[in-house]
Amino acid sequence: MSRQEKLAALASTGVTKAELDNIDGGTARGTTAIADGDGVLINDAGTMRMTSVETMATYIGTKITGGSMVYLASSGALSGAANVSFTQFDASKYDHYVFWFQHIISATDNTELYGHVSTDGGSNYDTTNGNYHTSGAADRTGLHVTAGGMGSDSNEFGFSGEFKLFAPHISSAYTFGQGRGVYQYNDGGIRAAEAYGDTSTAHLVTQDTDAIRFAFSSGNIESGEIVMYGIANGT
Repeated sequence: MSRQEKLAALASTGVTKAELDNIDGGTARGTTAIADGDGVLINDAGTMRMTSVETMATYIGTKITGGSMVYLASSGALSGAANVSFTQFDASKYDHYVFWFQHIISATDNTELYGHVSTDGGSNYDTTNGNYHTSGAADRTGLHVTAGGMGSDSNEFGFSGEFKLFAPHISSAYTFGQGRGVYQYNDGGIRAAEAYGDTSTAHLVTQDTDAIRFAFSSGNIESGEIVMYGIANGT
């Protein structure tokens, strides 16, 4: 085939020079955002093929080893929310869950932060007083994330820290949790999350917990962000 014939054949494919340049190893990398529906060019045993980024994500997910922390969801920036729910539980992939709190501020003074659990994917949440305990068998209306004394005065900046849920899918056992972190108390002092109440906590019902909702004991969440991670079980 002559050079002219090769050029004519290439032109007939609709491939542009700029597109060909993108597979040149010397081409500068761009910063185009990747989104669902995008394609990725791969070498499949010597044959060049196009696959979707969703397929790539699924494959990469299978390579995550047991014990790895995997990002699942974020509340985004909160503003006046009554509560925040997370329903991304998947016992086939994750054994435990960790929630990271960034400056979660209560709109109401002298409040505590609770986690209410669900066994029907978040359609209903248990808020029954006495169905939750902290150490010392103290009755609560939710899993105890922080002790009291939180508010939104000018010298208070909310709770920052973590809350762990341990194997919530085990239906023959209680759902255990533990919170750790720091917050500004309403007298201006810095406190550990458990300083005025042990935040080792349990839901005293044997169930497969598959969703959780965070809320203050009264009032809304003025601001902050909550991010959920799963601890991969490696199966």
